[in-house]
Amino acid sequence: MKFDWEVKELRLKETFRISRGELDSKKIVVARIEEGIGEASPSTYYNESWETVVKYFERIGKHIEKSKSGEEISEFLNVEEHKDRAAKAAIDMALHDLTGKRLGLTVCKLLGLSGQISAQISHTIGIDGAEQMQEKTRRSEEFEILKVKMGVPGDMEMVGAVRAVTDKKIRVDVNAGWTVEEAIPKINELEDMGVEFVEQPLRPEDKDGLKEIRKNTFVPIILDEPICTSHDIAQWTGLCDGINIKLMKCGGIKEGLNMIRMAKSLGMKVMLGCMIESSLGITAAAHLASEADYLDLDSHLLIENDPYLGVKLENGKLVLNDKPGLGVEERI
Repeated sequence: MKFDWEVKELRLKETFRISRGELDSKKIVVARIEEGIGEASPSTYYNESWETVVKYFERIGKHIEKSKSGEEISEFLNVEEHKDRAAKAAIDMALHDLTGKRLGLTVCKLLGLSGQISAQISHTIGIDGAEQMQEKTRRSEEFEILKVKMGVPGDMEMVGAVRAVTDKKIRVDVNAGWTVEEAIPKINELEDMGVEFVEQPLRPEDKDGLKEIRKNTFVPIILDEPICTSHDIAQWTGLCDGINIKLMKCGGIKEGLNMIRMAKSLGMKVMLGCMIESSLGITAAAHLASEADYLDLDSHLLIENDPYLGVKLENGKLVLNDKPGLGVEERI
């Protein structure tokens, strides 16, 4: 099967800051298998980069080219290896896109899903000065839900500044930026502000801290960083209310759907999230969005030079088209 790839640089409309750092641009790697296409948007947090993606593609390229079917390729995409998951996600996306195109089916229909997305997406407001965050809030008119980044000194004042100018639903994401001693009083104060849930308040390994949070707070907790694949989920039962599933963490659409089903079987809420991704990656995730409780799939809206067209935004909701495969095309 024909296989090639291309590195693209996404430029952000403005600097995006979280507790671990900031970004002005992001390099992705786009994979093509025959007429199928997929995106790898790696995270340095998981020791991946566009360079490691390219090395992985160079290593497995001959295997893909010798393969006669997508099933053969899928056999050696071992998502349980704790590396190269963004690269594997791109290949998995491309295979789903290819199969859908050849069968004349959208990817969601291929998976037996409705494709009807009921949950609204949240709009992310990165860490900034209070006035700047208020201005970003005012510019978010078409969104009913805001996701505010936290995890740095003065973050309660930042959320307070956002709350002062809006009565919209607010969710917060700490990106593992607090200690348990910080987290408990802050979460209780956030409850008074009407915050819907807190995402990843503590370091990924701090289970004891999460137990203390559960004893002393009532705001729901969503976990992100420590949960990559379906094998990571069960150990967090009782320590959180839900998990954030990202295709770039888990290795693609197939494993993403496995994670959704496992989380729901354990009584957990499901959020579908993203890295900084173009409309290609976001559209791929959107094919699973009918199964999610919460959607944090807005990174394509932060990009100045998004190279693709796919899922659309209408009244705060993602709407898939009916084109076969992922339904993504290059922007002219």
